[in-house]
Amino acid sequence: MTTEWKHGNIISRMSLEEKAALLNGASEWTTREIRRLGIEALVFSDGPNGVRRQRGKGDHLGLNASVPATCFPALSALACSWDEALLYRVGQALGEEARTLGVDVLLGPGLNIRRNPAGGRNFEYFSEDPFLSGKEAAAFIRGIQSTGISACPKHFAVNSQELHRMTVDSVLDERALRELYLTGFEIALKEGGAHAIMTSYNKVNGSYANENTHLLLEILRKEWKYDGFVVTDWGGCNDPAKGAACRSDLSMPGAGYVPVHEIVQAVLDSRLPMEALEQCVEDTLELQRKTAPGRKNRAAGYDPEKHHILARKTAAQSVVLLKNQGKPSRLLPLSENTRAALIGAFGSSPRYQGAGSSAINPSRLESLSQVIGNYLPRYTGYAAGYTPGRKRDPAKERKALSLAEKSELILYCMGLDECSELEGRDRKNLAIPEEQILLLQKLYEVNPNIVVLLSAGAAVDLWWENYCSGIVYGQLGGQAGASAVLEILLGKICPSGRLSETWPLRYEDTPSYGYFPGPERTAEYRESIFVGYRYYHSAQIRVRYPFGYGLSYTSFSYSDLKTDDRGMSFEIRNTGDRDGAEVAQLYVGIKKKQGLSSRQGAERLS
Repeated sequence: MTTEWKHGNIISRMSLEEKAALLNGASEWTTREIRRLGIEALVFSDGPNGVRRQRGKGDHLGLNASVPATCFPALSALACSWDEALLYRVGQALGEEARTLGVDVLLGPGLNIRRNPAGGRNFEYFSEDPFLSGKEAAAFIRGIQSTGISACPKHFAVNSQELHRMTVDSVLDERALRELYLTGFEIALKEGGAHAIMTSYNKVNGSYANENTHLLLEILRKEWKYDGFVVTDWGGCNDPAKGAACRSDLSMPGAGYVPVHEIVQAVLDSRLPMEALEQCVEDTLELQRKTAPGRKNRAAGYDPEKHHILARKTAAQSVVLLKNQGKPSRLLPLSENTRAALIGAFGSSPRYQGAGSSAINPSRLESLSQVIGNYLPRYTGYAAGYTPGRKRDPAKERKALSLAEKSELILYCMGLDECSELEGRDRKNLAIPEEQILLLQKLYEVNPNIVVLLSAGAAVDLWWENYCSGIVYGQLGGQAGASAVLEILLGKICPSGRLSETWPLRYEDTPSYGYFPGPERTAEYRESIFVGYRYYHSAQIRVRYPFGYGLSYTSFSYSDLKTDDRGMSFEIRNTGDRDGAEVAQLYVGIKKKQGLSSRQGAERLS
């Protein structure tokens, strides 16, 4: 910290009211400025998978329009690349756009554990595994901050459900708290060097996260030695003075001067030490210093076309090939001469992002129906077949079936609609809408050569997978996801995405089934550390597709595994007939009476 920003210089010239004012926002997205002291307003923006920069009337729920920006794949998709270098590049692109659009702090990435596959906001989070989440988040953060913009991982902590998210009390044991729900944040802060972190709405073991002494002072500040900036989630301040006492530096959005008066009165009543208030002010001034390079370099700009190309590359590396069968040989990759039909409403109206505060106004948007002719010149046509969220339409079904009969192969677009995955509401189950499955069954009767192009931000129930020969999980692939999926289908890119969460055979098999989401005042984390693969492995429960799963068009061999006190090494070879990338996964565990404790490393090899 340079001398001009140290406590005792600028802060000594501030009045009590000015100090208190800096702890509260001025508007939806900006902090307060103090012109006489040269303290500028900071601009925040949502941004896990793009920059949601609003001008004019702002909101934090994704309701009002934002300026166009590149919409990258959702974090749930990016996680399936298992590629830290790629995450860095996406973060760098986001930083460049944020800098150009006048943003100082980008609110992301999301780091909450995907405790249950029905979590409404799972598409904003990396994984069920904290190690994978933390490593990818750290790379993402380093990329953002390389541009002079500050990253702000969220939501700290144990924020795994949307039901009653403003008030619910997450009740869990200390081991689960530290091993699962905090580890990703710790890695992101220590290895990513995040300048800021956002607290969550919920309580953690009885105390609101933003006023939680154990979380913010004992763990974050003392144990992890984090010296950065802490901001509330929007509307997440319950008691400004208690937050400041826990070194929560800023409550957002702006709420007038009532919170300012509360902090002033708390100081006058000796409920908030002046030293604690001034520490929060110093944190704010330090964040101003860290973001100054970005403000000075707004004119650097960025290339929208290059970012669109990066979005396509990212989407392609995130695609997971779940199934590839056929008679007499596998259906994929396709020949360019394949007479394929494109069926399904998502073929023309893509599911490319989740709903809520992460919703981006894309700079451009591809659909499969627009670009398929560039890849499959002999394709036979497009039919919607169904309307998302509505009852079956016999006329649309007949058109789709007629098209299927005269085609060699069907590319069937199905998945979750926008109302199924959104901020503020959890899913009730893992089911795909019934009208889509009924059409799939009818299509299978007239043409069994079906490849499902699946759009969703988290696991779904695949009981129907016997009605298709292939499943390409395109996820929520961002604005260039359509071209990315077609490049995978044609074999122009060899699929290398791997699942970042376990897909169960049935929702009832999930460890938190029966008490997720917590419907009352508390959400009880009875499964403790046994989330995702930790549970399925220890309880020996069969799953549909395991954590880390994904097929390829080529094959790899592993040999010469060696272990010593320094780690492990092995040799990997591409033994197939085409180029491809492999995610080399290594799982190491120590068996204990209470189960298996596992950590894993992954490296992408080309």
